[in-house]
Amino acid sequence: MERVYRLTISCPDRVGIVAKVGQFFSAHGGWIVEANHYSDPVTGRFFMRHCIRADSLPFDLETLKENFAPIAEEFGMSWQVSDSGAPKKVILMASKQSHCLVDLLHRWHSKELNCDIPCVISNHDDLRSLVEWHGIPFFHVPVDKDNKAEHFRRVNAIVEEHAADTIVLARYMQIIPPELCTKYVGQVINIHHSFLPSFVGAKPYHQAAERGVKLIGATCHYVTQELDAGPIIDQDVIRISHNDTVEDMVRLGKDVEKSVLARGVRSHLEDRVLLHGNKTIVF
Repeated sequence: MERVYRLTISCPDRVGIVAKVGQFFSAHGGWIVEANHYSDPVTGRFFMRHCIRADSLPFDLETLKENFAPIAEEFGMSWQVSDSGAPKKVILMASKQSHCLVDLLHRWHSKELNCDIPCVISNHDDLRSLVEWHGIPFFHVPVDKDNKAEHFRRVNAIVEEHAADTIVLARYMQIIPPELCTKYVGQVINIHHSFLPSFVGAKPYHQAAERGVKLIGATCHYVTQELDAGPIIDQDVIRISHNDTVEDMVRLGKDVEKSVLARGVRSHLEDRVLLHGNKTIVF
């Protein structure tokens, strides 16, 4: 894979942003291999993502940041630059269901997902052998329903110990407390079935079958203090009919969850997702 620096920008829209950024890189021999732009007509906010061949620039990432900083200040940019040669550290969290975890581990093992997975955390011990087969440390952190704070204290300690960039909830069935939602804004990714908010609680597929729904799907989003209502990264649906049993719906729902979560995680890892309030711009 060609090593690139990924520059992402959000700022008030005005004339000259693209030209200024382009001139900066061309002046240093920078080879832009991908460029994405979007101007929000409602808020007047401008979004940009550029990929520049790392070997085309005469300086390293830190010097690039130093040289670009005056332009960022001039245009009031919220910005960051990442190096595709330094994969993000992703901690996976799961409970008992394995389909999303297995899918992500397979994509990581086959190098479809460019990231490091320092560990997996679970509130159950069921998936230990599966995770350790991949050579990844497994942390079983039980939940005491009368003292959930201790569970999340330990989870936070593991995340900090491994210096994780991203946390993926691969069907982890505990609610992240507000303080961790605030601490890891834009870093925690979740997946849930598409029936929310219509069918809340246990056995959503049974509830949906009783209503005769014709579409099922999944939503991948960032975690916020408002349960299952954070900025959406990706979604998909699949059509069903009266011939499908509850078991069919569960199976098809798992298929959609896996693909949607994988696409969402991949977009995040490639810095394609820019937060815009409770929405996302996905390039």
